[in-house]
Amino acid sequence: MSLGADHFHALYATDPDPWGFRTRWYEQRKYAATLAALTRPRYRRAFEPGCSVGVLTAALAARCDEVVAWDVDPTARAAAAAECPPHVRVAAGAVPGQWPEGEFDLLVVSEVAYYLDRDDLDALIDRAVGCLADDGDLVLAHWRHRTPDCPLTGDDVHAAFTGRTGLHGQVSHVEPDFRLDVLSKRVESVAAREGLC
Repeated sequence: MSLGADHFHALYATDPDPWGFRTRWYEQRKYAATLAALTRPRYRRAFEPGCSVGVLTAALAARCDEVVAWDVDPTARAAAAAECPPHVRVAAGAVPGQWPEGEFDLLVVSEVAYYLDRDDLDALIDRAVGCLADDGDLVLAHWRHRTPDCPLTGDDVHAAFTGRTGLHGQVSHVEPDFRLDVLSKRVESVAAREGLC
């Protein structure tokens, strides 16, 4: 069973930044790696489900014309809205049952998909692939250790996404603690797009 909104409401009720996104070097370093892995300098429209307090969201906003950021918890959404510039639209939403309209050339699924069960993960993958622009990037970043309240591990999530037909790996970075993958519908690399090879 996927974890519902009540799980996250309880976390934010006891700590406004329950994972230390603002304070932990681990998180700061992971966000820097995520931004460095993006294959384009700028994106038209990004979607980040599970944006939490908006630390990564604000960093993504510097590279995007528009960002749609969702979270199920109102405390998290308020913090994210305060953190982000006006071209970021922070709203309530829970994937995969809900999904924003339109096409995105950047999807960032960071530390959220292992809260889903297998059926919901499959639905998330279908929705993500369905709204990803042909020139877009799908970014995955997840904790690799087993967490008792999560139905899946980060490795489970990444294996499901990377095994999907029609998505091609652009970046893969694996550490003992987290895994980062960038997938796209296109085959050519950054160097190939710039005519270097």
